[in-house]
Amino acid sequence: MTAGERTTPVRRALLSVTDKTGIADFAKGLAARDFEVVSTGGTAKVIREAGVPVSDISDITGFPEMMDGRVKTLHPKVHGGLLAVRDDKDHVAAMEDHGIAPIDVVAVNLYAFRETVAKPGVTDAEAVENIDIGGPSMIRSAAKNHRSVWVVTDPTDYDAVLQGLDDEAGGLDGLPQRKALAGKAYTTTAAYDAAISSWFSEREGQELPDHLVLEAGESRELRYGENPHQAARFYVDRGVTEPSIATAEVLGGKALSYNNIMDADGALELVKEFDVPAAAVIKHTNPCGCGVGEDSATAFRRAWAGDPQSAFGGIVSLNRPVDEELARAIAKPEHFLEVIVAPSFEGDAVKILETGAKWGKNVRLLATGELGTRSPRDLMVRKVTGGFLVQQRDLGYDHEKREVVSARQPTTKEMDDLEFAWRVCKHVKSNAIVLVKDGTLLGVGAGQMSRVDSVFMAGHKAGERTQGAVLASDAFFPFRDSIDEASRLGVTAVIQPGGSIKDKQSVEAADEHGMALVMTGSRHFKH
Repeated sequence: MTAGERTTPVRRALLSVTDKTGIADFAKGLAARDFEVVSTGGTAKVIREAGVPVSDISDITGFPEMMDGRVKTLHPKVHGGLLAVRDDKDHVAAMEDHGIAPIDVVAVNLYAFRETVAKPGVTDAEAVENIDIGGPSMIRSAAKNHRSVWVVTDPTDYDAVLQGLDDEAGGLDGLPQRKALAGKAYTTTAAYDAAISSWFSEREGQELPDHLVLEAGESRELRYGENPHQAARFYVDRGVTEPSIATAEVLGGKALSYNNIMDADGALELVKEFDVPAAAVIKHTNPCGCGVGEDSATAFRRAWAGDPQSAFGGIVSLNRPVDEELARAIAKPEHFLEVIVAPSFEGDAVKILETGAKWGKNVRLLATGELGTRSPRDLMVRKVTGGFLVQQRDLGYDHEKREVVSARQPTTKEMDDLEFAWRVCKHVKSNAIVLVKDGTLLGVGAGQMSRVDSVFMAGHKAGERTQGAVLASDAFFPFRDSIDEASRLGVTAVIQPGGSIKDKQSVEAADEHGMALVMTGSRHFKH
């Protein structure tokens, strides 16, 4: 006998679903193919109301559903019917001896655990009650015996399964399709268990659990990774509800690439830092422009003006909806952009962006929804060869202090720009230096091996605009040379963590140059 052949005809389907989408039509399709349909509780009710003959699971097991539905499918007549190897004579004999009939199709999806725990004020008892036991057990049994059993965990697969049954009846081998469905089924149960594991870890106060279980939901294939010879996919983290690139609605433009997603995420995370209207321009994961203002159009103009040369072909993000005025400010021939990310696009903003310049028809427009509180539970995971690095997000500034260590106090205007610069600097690759004036990012020094080189680079990008600017550094100055170079550029105030054994030299340098120097006591490396 070849793989996939059967010694018994397909004759029984077991349907037990939380998501009732399409289940009545699926049951009709099975009944039309001479299946006996067996079901449980609410699923049976839906099928009956659709006019499809259906047997209750208790008719099969000889036991009523009990304990508030906790025990209904955990029975030998269910799992024996799923697990029996059809061409094993001992299995067949056991089925005959115990009155077990084979089950050839199983459609199961699971209790809404994720949706339950996401509700405000949900109790532990409610969460635990929504941990499915019988469903995962049936899925695993059916998937293990995929040589004989069709297991369906996704309503979007119903039509394909019916077609597969027809093809099989016509002589085609259905094993490859059943094997694919089995793999999808085990992915479903693994993700479900991951969600439960994460919930327990959170309830036990484990910010970083001893054993990490990652749960990714739907995914999409990308054209390629960072380079054309690298395959890539984008997976959605089911455990995070915060507005993000992963959950954004794509309103127009070409398909997103791996690099687009990386840059768009960096851009969105930067504008989330600000309560006032803000815009950011990202190029190769580093900010090349950022601005704040009384409105988003002003913020965008400031962000673009910071470094127009680098901004060309970049990613723009905003923390306010894009209205028609802002769309017209963006949609200019000299503003070539790859992606625009915003909470929403209002009125004719999308049309203006798509038609306002030649590049508009290709620009990707991502609507994230209103930006709100950021989730500290969203752990940052980075793959290295042989393992994973996991850390908490770098959120908030409540743990920091502001100490003016120079003889001169910063002015109110300088302090506003220093706070702005400090937030931008956190999103620049180390060693990070940013120059800011009037709510505008003027120059960035990123990823240099020495901090003074980052100061040189930021000064070069800012050019003659550095007079009266402020400077932020993501970590302390190991020597006074960075302060000296900042003074040469015309910088009047600096913010940095402090903590170097040579902090005294930096303070002395600031006082010599008449600069204000603020220390925060906390660094913000980004590698």
